[in-house]
Amino acid sequence: MKRLCPSMVSLIIISSGDIASVVQADALLDLGGWVELDAVEEKRAYSKLHARMWYLEDGALWEDDLDKRWENATGEGVDEVIFPSRHSAASGKPSLTLHPIGVMQLNSDEVPPYGGKAGDCPPPSPRLGAWWRELNRVASGMDPFELSLEVTHHGPWLETPCLFIEIGSTSETWGHLGAAEVLAGIIHRGLGLDGSQGLGKWEGSGRVLLTIGGGHYAPRANLICSHEGIWLGHMLATYALPFEKPEVEGMTPQGRWKDSIAAAVAAMRKSFPGGEIIASLEKKAFKGWQRQAIRDYMEELSIPLLRTAQILDGIADEPSR
Repeated sequence: MKRLCPSMVSLIIISSGDIASVVQADALLDLGGWVELDAVEEKRAYSKLHARMWYLEDGALWEDDLDKRWENATGEGVDEVIFPSRHSAASGKPSLTLHPIGVMQLNSDEVPPYGGKAGDCPPPSPRLGAWWRELNRVASGMDPFELSLEVTHHGPWLETPCLFIEIGSTSETWGHLGAAEVLAGIIHRGLGLDGSQGLGKWEGSGRVLLTIGGGHYAPRANLICSHEGIWLGHMLATYALPFEKPEVEGMTPQGRWKDSIAAAVAAMRKSFPGGEIIASLEKKAFKGWQRQAIRDYMEELSIPLLRTAQILDGIADEPSR
């Protein structure tokens, strides 16, 4: 392939076997300015400004190292990866979601059922918080869709900051053109493809939120990150902190809970160099001995566990619109 100008690019991965991914890609192309490139790994690719759109043959969850593969094929470095995708839920409720990825809760010898590198997580995209606020700005009240962040989950494995932006939750809504246009617009504006500075580019300082505990959706992060001045990192569900109760009271619990937190924090420090990592704990999601273990470990990491009111103190009193 003819080499492009060596530079850092924003890579958008399209899963051809996923209608929600394809309709978002179509909506992006309809915004204009895209130029088709020579095939990369025999797969279709497009370019616009600093962004590249790359079509995979099927899905993305098991397609590891897409950042390195693009660089090896084109000579262009990748500084972020965006995955337009579908979201599946047993509830079947129409939804628009954003989330980081990783399977840090698994032992290294386990095979992740939905891709990724067992025991680790890619760096979360610094754009998560800003894009969540933009999603609320443009899609709040968009019937019948609910809006939510999701906790960190599934693959693939990357070493580059990334996020999934999704249409849910069943085949009845995955191909929804209105939803695709909304999410494509966020990608377009969020990456600065409209000529702006984009949304959520890390500038080297700020508070970065790690949430600990709760279910698959993230109401606490939804609330906190609706306010300007908060950056969002990984969100760990209760299931992402596997505990084994110690036989002797007062001893540190075993299990991968500590490794899971450590992996999330390490990944966030890669995404937010110079940032102040803070944490929010869903107290009701843990037993007393688990909460104490988490508190002790966060103190060891010098990461403050703050109440919602403490986090929001000193920033805008009302959610950003």
